Amino acid sequence: MSLHDLIAPEAVLHGLRVQGKKQALQKIGERAAEVSGLDAREVFDSLLQRERLGSTGVGAGVAIPHSKLIHCRRLFAVFVRLAKPIDFDSPDGQPVDLVCALIAPEDAGADHLKALARVARLLRDQRTVAGLRAAPDAETVYAALTRTPESHAA
Repeated sequence: MSLHDLIAPEAVLHGLRVQGKKQALQKIGERAAEVSGLDAREVFDSLLQRERLGSTGVGAGVAIPHSKLIHCRRLFAVFVRLAKPIDFDSPDGQPVDLVCALIAPEDAGADHLKALARVARLLRDQRTVAGLRAAPDAETVYAALTRTPESHAA
């Protein structure tokens, strides 16, 4: 599965203004519901519950919240570029401005782990991250996320 398959253009939020992590997860839940038909509150609760186990902030201004839901039929992502970085309890103490939330079916198993690894690799690439941060709109963010074949390597 490529990032093109994981992230639909309408699942990209650009310049989202939030006050903190909880509000960011709530907005992600709302967008996830819009693109998938899932219940927004269920997505939010699941992401928040996972976050309580430990921060999904991975460092360098990036977070990859993720959850599995019983009613989810396919693995998908919601990508957010925040207007202003927020505290995400990341291990490096850096505030987060790039968030890629993965939502998976409860029985996704290895596919969920592969998607997490793929997103993590992409968001470690300094050139890609710089492009995401410089992107003027959601369309440009989407293009940067799905641009290179190297980004989709398993």
